[in-house]
Amino acid sequence: MNGTVKNIFSACVAFAMVVAALQADAAQFVNIGTGPTGGTYYPVGAGIAKIWNESIPGMRASAQASGGTRNNIQLMQSGEAQAIFADGLHYDAYNGLDSYKGAPKKFMRAMAPLYPEAVHIVARKDAGIKTLMDLNGKRISVGAVGGSVEFTADSLFKNSGIDVSGIKKEYLGHSESVAALQDKQIDAAITVGAIGISSVVEPMTLGIVELIDIPDDVVKKMIKATPYFAPLTIPAGSYRGQTRDVRTFSSPNILAVDEKLDEETVYRMTKALFEHKKELVTISARMSMMDPKFVKDIKIPLHAGAARYYKEIGAAK
Repeated sequence: MNGTVKNIFSACVAFAMVVAALQADAAQFVNIGTGPTGGTYYPVGAGIAKIWNESIPGMRASAQASGGTRNNIQLMQSGEAQAIFADGLHYDAYNGLDSYKGAPKKFMRAMAPLYPEAVHIVARKDAGIKTLMDLNGKRISVGAVGGSVEFTADSLFKNSGIDVSGIKKEYLGHSESVAALQDKQIDAAITVGAIGISSVVEPMTLGIVELIDIPDDVVKKMIKATPYFAPLTIPAGSYRGQTRDVRTFSSPNILAVDEKLDEETVYRMTKALFEHKKELVTISARMSMMDPKFVKDIKIPLHAGAARYYKEIGAAK
């Protein structure tokens, strides 16, 4: 009898070990490329990772701070990220346009539309900058080296007739730009982010900067050169001390995934994202704009798993 009990016990232990091994093998690791820690992408990305970990069996998701869209695409290409936040630059990357000419990033698949990101130009009040052209010869923060903000800034300079060689670029993250504005180490900063982004809120609240308009003719040139841009107005009162509407343009952003992720996993990721939207809105109010109906505006292919979810809820055919 003892021998039988021992055999049964041993068999149970062996079975438990096999199950544990299978569960370990079944674990799905998803690293999310986000953005600088002072922006919106990183905290929202951390929130998404938490939702996926708690909602999807075997999911091991994590959020990684990064230099933004261009850096995120590089992370996905190298296999270091399986999901990324991406602004409109994802359109050029997928299609091999402009800076991606001859090197299309066809591994990307769209998963979810997020919210539009406005191009903000903030200038120190004592820097003598009242118009876009006044940026000539100034010290300007343009985000990470080779990042999507620098790309947008260079295109903006070109389309407005500003000599890029005359600009003293500073490659600073969100919080570093705010500190540099306070210390008068830079004259202005270009930031791409949803209205209410902290790197604009802080210096505007301190009263040390003002927002600069981008003229309509320049906006039209930007849209002609880059089809995913759209005109946008930052309404008066969006930031402390902002007494007038500010004209600019915006870039749509999406959550993209690697084509290598299997359909069922991405279906569950997409479903969990929308079912727990309220949790993301508590992290950032701009996530209230995340809506399945905007999936029709995405200009790169959807992942099969995401497409399955949108068809299921009637948001896609």
